[in-house]
Amino acid sequence: MGNNTVLYAKPDELPAAPTPGTPAQPGAAVALRPLAPGMRWLLFTASVLVALAGIQLFVFTGHTGHFFAWTIANPLAAAFLGAAYWAAIPIEALAGRQPLWANARIAVPAVLVFTVLTLAATLTHLGQLHLGSQHPAGTQIVTVAWIAIYVLVPALMLILLVVQARTPGADPPRIAVLPVWLCAVLAAQAIVLLGLGIALFAAPAQAAPLWPWSLTPMMAQATGAWLIALAVAAGHALLERDARRLRPAAVGNILLAVLLFIALARYPHQFAWQSASGIAFLVFLATMLLTGAAGLARGLPRAASQSTLGPATAGKTSGKTGRSQYRPPA
Repeated sequence: MGNNTVLYAKPDELPAAPTPGTPAQPGAAVALRPLAPGMRWLLFTASVLVALAGIQLFVFTGHTGHFFAWTIANPLAAAFLGAAYWAAIPIEALAGRQPLWANARIAVPAVLVFTVLTLAATLTHLGQLHLGSQHPAGTQIVTVAWIAIYVLVPALMLILLVVQARTPGADPPRIAVLPVWLCAVLAAQAIVLLGLGIALFAAPAQAAPLWPWSLTPMMAQATGAWLIALAVAAGHALLERDARRLRPAAVGNILLAVLLFIALARYPHQFAWQSASGIAFLVFLATMLLTGAAGLARGLPRAASQSTLGPATAGKTSGKTGRSQYRPPA
């Protein structure tokens, strides 16, 4: 092996798998686990579905009685859900574009938790859905599609997780380790969001006053499902500890904060600006911007390579091709 060989893996590269039956040699390249095709297409499909839900809620905010599965009286509550759905577009779409499972899986546990909780909230408040004959046929179709999606998506995701777990390969090495301060912010996000999300979901009537705008019990549970999913994503980020693996979530965090600021500007009179919950919500948006921007900046390929190799070695590559492989120590 030449002196110019770099012993690290670019996470977006897929070294060739060894020939079946060939014993692994010391220093041989390790095959990395790819994203399974089924999981890829489920993520792409989910990104389309959340885009449609975001249109229903963030664009037609005041018309949920006609274009959504149930009527949401408070427009800020509807806009919050719409912003969350649209923020999920880059998380799922960018995850689906990743060649490696390690760089895509940040999207999966949070989506699975959210879909299961939303299905539970939907079934709990089934009487509030637009299912009766008093609703237009188009509205009833939207409602039936809503229920079908939240039954099928988590079931398919569980099946595909089994397929993904059986896909051979290893994770690439971590090359953009998160700084301590960012881990601390993510940990605080996970703890606060999980606690508040569980309170809103488990005791919606009692916990709703903790939120900076009015929520019905069903909307409290729907909001709690999103908060718990965001907490799962923050906790997952701590487990990954690599900004290259968190790029889909980083983009989603930034978009969520921007869209929620827009929602507050659209409906300022619905928000309790001077309350403790209102101030806490604004702090939450600031931390989402912070963690998203910091994670994205640190996860860019050049930044990740520089942080791992240092200025003296970042430009060295293997041979004349400029490609590098991950080779475990002999």
